[in-house]
Amino acid sequence: MRGGRRLFPLLLLALLPGLCHGREPAPGAVTCGSVLKLLNTRHSVRLHSHEVKYGSGSGQQSVTGVEASDDANSYWRIRGKSDSSCQRGTPVKCGQAIRLTHVNTGKNLHTHHFPSPLSNNQEVSAFGDDGEGDDLDFWIVQCSGTYWEREDAVRFKHVGTEVFLSITGEQYGHPIRGQREVHGMPAANHHNYWKAMEGVFIKPSLDPAKHDEL
Repeated sequence: MRGGRRLFPLLLLALLPGLCHGREPAPGAVTCGSVLKLLNTRHSVRLHSHEVKYGSGSGQQSVTGVEASDDANSYWRIRGKSDSSCQRGTPVKCGQAIRLTHVNTGKNLHTHHFPSPLSNNQEVSAFGDDGEGDDLDFWIVQCSGTYWEREDAVRFKHVGTEVFLSITGEQYGHPIRGQREVHGMPAANHHNYWKAMEGVFIKPSLDPAKHDEL
């Protein structure tokens, strides 16, 4: 597991029974149901959200990039378009549509045709309640092999609007000073590569009744 072993909040652990911590799911792929942080490889910030709403655009919960590696508001759960399309512990395939659900607020990574506040690209927000939002929560994992491998830099292309999840370096002021704007861009480029970092990964198992406890 990249970033070394970390002590997670007890609440997070209670929400994630039956996980494998620090072992490699075959063959090192990101798996459905896992919880992780995502690092933008160009700007070295992690995908983040919090209970701060945009003051313009949609007014929905804001999504930003933060430099800190230990911020609990940077954990996202990997889910499918439906529960049956991404069963717990199944490796995520390149080209598969997923949802990224913010662990601490239960909202999904989302984008829509609103301008982002700083760069005037497409606004990216966190939307929904208890993990349920709408069809604008779906992102396609773009990678070069068969599965999304933890060591690989990947892109996330939005199903509904075809933009790429991106950061270009613009920084917010008060009340989230220093955090970077996250937005959607129409072109694939070096601003929209992401890598799986710190996390708790569910181990694939042939027998769903058997699992490893933390």
